[in-house]
Amino acid sequence: MQSIYAMHQNHSDNLEKEEKFLFQSIENIQDLYLVMLSALIELRNVEDDFIEKSQKKHLATQEERNPNLKFVNNIALKLLEENNGLSIALENRKINNWKLNDDYIVILLNEVKNSDIYKEYMHNRDNTFEEDKEFIINIFTQVIAPNDKLYEYLEDYKLTWVDDIPLVNTLINKQLKQLNVDSGNSYLAPRLFKDIDDKEFVRNLFRKTVLNDTELSKEFVGKTPNWDTERIAEVDTIILKMAICEFLKFPSIPVKVTINEYLEIAKEYSTPKSSIFINGILDNLVKDYQTYNKLVKTGRGLM
Repeated sequence: MQSIYAMHQNHSDNLEKEEKFLFQSIENIQDLYLVMLSALIELRNVEDDFIEKSQKKHLATQEERNPNLKFVNNIALKLLEENNGLSIALENRKINNWKLNDDYIVILLNEVKNSDIYKEYMHNRDNTFEEDKEFIINIFTQVIAPNDKLYEYLEDYKLTWVDDIPLVNTLINKQLKQLNVDSGNSYLAPRLFKDIDDKEFVRNLFRKTVLNDTELSKEFVGKTPNWDTERIAEVDTIILKMAICEFLKFPSIPVKVTINEYLEIAKEYSTPKSSIFINGILDNLVKDYQTYNKLVKTGRGLM
């Protein structure tokens, strides 16, 4: 939807260029995932370095000479740092953001150490895997993910990441919950596409919506009572075209799935009343298509 919207805004007709950008944006989701996950590792490394330097101070305090190492000895964090698959992915994708911008890690570390979650966790010096994992999950979801400074950095670094942050944070939370002492070198970064068909769906939906723009527009002209077609929000027209494209050109996708997906997109990206407006149009179109046998869906339960 955003790629098609960008084409409209730029008056671009270079399909191959825009498609390349679309897939590059999807690839960047994995980079964002690795950046966010590696932040946890860097938090531990920075704290470990701070403790080591404090111990070497000429006039080190008793606390500095005998620090509580529970955080730097966190078993879950060590599993992340020692995960071979994750290390390879970070190296292959050249993810070194926190080496170049360690001031953000210092900001995050201070936020972590000032949190009640950290203070309660550090109340003793004993490490158990379950407690360590729960701590990391809570710190990530309640302190790191919502951090405004981190959000600003990610937005400035790559604008396309803004809409991907909630998705990536959800994936990381899921991965952390699945972490166990036997994880070994299992790859911690999920695949971007389930399979080749999944990737082809992205390409086909994009191309078929763009290449059939005029045809798809005609489908809802006259189906918008009390609305001049020219007055419909541009995002809404794109959402309608994409949904109609799925109705007519993707026989394996259930009608209800299509409608539900695009209503959620409308709620997120368009006007407050857009989802109601779009729902009404799509419902009427489905009824018309069924009346005239224009809606062909294969498989059971796809209507």
